[in-house]
Amino acid sequence: MAGAAAVKEYNFQWEGTDRKGSRVKGVTQGPSEAMVRMQLRRQGVNPIRVRRNIELFSRKRKITSGDISIFSRQMATMMSAGVPLVQSLEIVGRGHENPAMSELILGIKTNIESGRSLAESLAQYPLHFDDLFVNLVDAGERSGTLETLLDKIATYKEKTEKIKKKVKKALVYPSAVMVVAFIVTGIMLYFVVPQFQSLFEGFGADLPAFTKMVVSLSDVVREYWWAMLIGIVGVVLVFGYFKKRSLKFRRFLDRVGLKFPVVGDILYKSAVARYARTLSTMFAAGVPLVEAMGSVARASGNIVFEDAIMVMRDQVASGQQLQLAMQQSTLFPPMAVQMVAIGEESGSLDQMCAKVAEFYEDEVDSLVDSLTSLLEPIIMAVLGVLVGGLVVAMYLPIFKLGQAI
Repeated sequence: MAGAAAVKEYNFQWEGTDRKGSRVKGVTQGPSEAMVRMQLRRQGVNPIRVRRNIELFSRKRKITSGDISIFSRQMATMMSAGVPLVQSLEIVGRGHENPAMSELILGIKTNIESGRSLAESLAQYPLHFDDLFVNLVDAGERSGTLETLLDKIATYKEKTEKIKKKVKKALVYPSAVMVVAFIVTGIMLYFVVPQFQSLFEGFGADLPAFTKMVVSLSDVVREYWWAMLIGIVGVVLVFGYFKKRSLKFRRFLDRVGLKFPVVGDILYKSAVARYARTLSTMFAAGVPLVEAMGSVARASGNIVFEDAIMVMRDQVASGQQLQLAMQQSTLFPPMAVQMVAIGEESGSLDQMCAKVAEFYEDEVDSLVDSLTSLLEPIIMAVLGVLVGGLVVAMYLPIFKLGQAI
């Protein structure tokens, strides 16, 4: 169901007459003019003119996982307040600040009005609603507990978004600072050092070795900056291509990432937290364990964990206990294995997994804070060496000249 192709929706302006013969007009979303006319007739409107809007300059921004998380919470709140599903979608869709997200929500509403279930409508947009989301909604619709399941989905999305932001903060902050440092260094080598170089030529004396090295580096940067720029862009593009297209390359990156000092610990514990959080949510929703494991694997965010969880799923399907499968994988920490064992024995697997998730989410929080505190002096030292080294190299001949005088 989640593998269905996404149906592209467009805005259509229409004019027509209602059942009383009164003139009406409005804007409706649909995949084609014919489908929009059919929708209008179902609603008791006789369409006279239907025209697709052509947007030359779109204000739409990309739909993010944060948008989906907010949508989940809004729907959970509306449904728990007793607002009907279609009306909830109408209110949330019309009030969303992101036009692309608004278009998506109203497209889901249109699908439901045409007779599809909410799960089937969400499955039309697999880029934004994964198997886990669709399966949980489907379970809620089948059991008549859609409001409860939407609340669980919203909580799950909020927790996973929080931990995702923490991991991004740990990785992006030092990377951004280092990129800025190298850009500043490049600018100094290209523009500032040559100004000093012309000054040094009038000294008529040998330059210190450190200054000679910096001047030579500046000459290389000025002569071959275009080749360096092409090389950097090429490396980034090739990296992005293989990361997106090559499963072996992604597996290599995920495996190496787990072995990095501090950062690897953050990636490892965040994967364990996502595993436990997803399993808890799926099991609490009444999804059978073996069926849930597929969605749990894909939600782990790491191919190493995904492969291990798929092996565990086969072991559980053959009758083995989950805690034994986790233990044999040698990937999960003993604390998580023991908590799952207690959950299986007591019949409270969802609650125990939720506690595991909370524990490792807190661990990730504290690790990210520790990493930030640790990196700040390291980053300052690197910046000092790069920028300060260039300044010292440029002023060293001037100091020596002053001593000679």
